[in-house]
Amino acid sequence: MFDNVCKFLAENFSTDFASWLLGEPITLTELSPSELSLEPIRADALILLESAEVVLHLEFQTQPDANIPFRMIDYRLRVYRRFPQKQMRQEVELLLSSEGEA
Repeated sequence: MFDNVCKFLAENFSTDFASWLLGEPITLTELSPSELSLEPIRADALILLESAEVVLHLEFQTQPDANIPFRMIDYRLRVYRRFPQKQMRQEVELLLSSEGEA
């Protein structure tokens, strides 16, 4: 019951909540929906080893990618949700070619 009341209050008095929690007057331009949808992502390789305790995740990159740390933590969280009892080992393999090679 309290959960629904608090959601109602936050939705209808969002500026007041933000100002109270952040400690300064806040003007909100938009109240974002509360549903956080996940776009599907596809790992390059997700290997469930015969060991019941370990998942091996491999990503192959041909170019350095500034977003790879965020992507790897996103993969880790999603795998954890699917296999919470397993440990996970992640590797990023940077595949650089020599000049002139494709």
